[in-house]
Amino acid sequence: MEQTTLYEVIINLFRQRKFAELKTIMGQMNPADVANIIESADGRDVIALFRLLPKELATEAFAYIAPEQQEQLILAFTDRELKEVVDELFLDDTVDLIEEMPATIVNRILKNTDPKTRAQINELLAYPDDSAGSIMTPEYVYFRKDMTVEQCFQKIRQVGVAKETIYTCYVTEERKLVGVVSLLDLLTASYETVVGDIMDPNVISVGTKEDKEAVAAALAKYDLLAIPVVDGENRIVGIVTVDDAIDVLQDENTEDIEKMAAIVPTDKPYFKTGVLETFLKRIPWLLLLMISATFTGMIITGFEDKLAASVVLTAFIPMLMDTGGNAGGQASVTIIRGMSLGDIELKDVLKVIWKEIRVAVICGGTLAVVNFGKMLLIDRLLLGNLAITVPVALVVCLTMVVAVFIAKIIGCSLPIAAKAVGFDPAVMASPFITTIVDAVSLLAYFMIAQTILHI
Repeated sequence: MEQTTLYEVIINLFRQRKFAELKTIMGQMNPADVANIIESADGRDVIALFRLLPKELATEAFAYIAPEQQEQLILAFTDRELKEVVDELFLDDTVDLIEEMPATIVNRILKNTDPKTRAQINELLAYPDDSAGSIMTPEYVYFRKDMTVEQCFQKIRQVGVAKETIYTCYVTEERKLVGVVSLLDLLTASYETVVGDIMDPNVISVGTKEDKEAVAAALAKYDLLAIPVVDGENRIVGIVTVDDAIDVLQDENTEDIEKMAAIVPTDKPYFKTGVLETFLKRIPWLLLLMISATFTGMIITGFEDKLAASVVLTAFIPMLMDTGGNAGGQASVTIIRGMSLGDIELKDVLKVIWKEIRVAVICGGTLAVVNFGKMLLIDRLLLGNLAITVPVALVVCLTMVVAVFIAKIIGCSLPIAAKAVGFDPAVMASPFITTIVDAVSLLAYFMIAQTILHI
């Protein structure tokens, strides 16, 4: 059954007050799908639908619900209901919730948590927003080296329900991380086996201050379900699970795409971002790019007499600017993507430039040859534009080679330069590079025209 159809069925049952049937249907749904249904409901229906859910499903679904509906639910909760939900949430989900809520609601959430949980929450909130510490959870399973497999299973049965994952467990000595053991390792070993004999001592871990993008990349690189987070003395303080890594990568990719499109990043979905807020996110870059385009206008104004002497050159300005901008955009997006995946590092700058030089020569030469034939065969012979002569075609095509060459070099080097000085490489994507390439290409165009056409 499709999502929209299921939503209609649930709402119809709700309107008809067939709550028993409604609870049966929703009780069989995935928590994420339940969250989608609740998010799509109107007004007070959000609260009523949520209260119809079984307790365990309600808590799991709550973690998936958008912050706006979470706030609405918390305002409607009694202190007892709020405590029940917060107590069942994993600690990292509670921290995410607190970061999204206004101060009055945060105070109420903290008031309904026990002192130990409150201390853990405050500890996690103290880490920088972009660090591993900010996305980790202290809810993990750990063993001592001298424990037997049977003792490990007993511990998992006792505490596993409250932990983020039981599939990857950690071995510690005085809180220091000394090994990792998977549930598969435990299942395939005899009960008498000592954990120290089957654990892997070569544990891949990250520090609490490690950039969360690097943590997500490590999880992907080593194909892990979770990665331990350690402090300066190699004491395990938490883990980052793959679901948190996916959220990080999604947020970072969205942010990069928005920056590459010259938009101030936002963490709200499109339809939940107001018109005024969307305007404020877009207008700063548009103003900056508009002002920067003034240089292009100044260049054209400075060569007005040259254009007047050969008006036909004006017709090819848009094509040259678009070609240069597109070539620069191709290079910049490729390099930014390579840097985000870890394929390209700062030390590779010369290798990158050398490769892009060769690509630029081939691309520029191909475009120039094709365009030369097009200008003489189509524009001059078929369309009868006799102002297009061989020298004019030569000027345009030479400029195209230069524009593509310059665009590729700028497009590949600016993102790396931005990274070197601490800026986000995505800022140096298409709109910014296009403005620079346009100005440089126009200068090259008029200088080549002046040399060949003697204007």
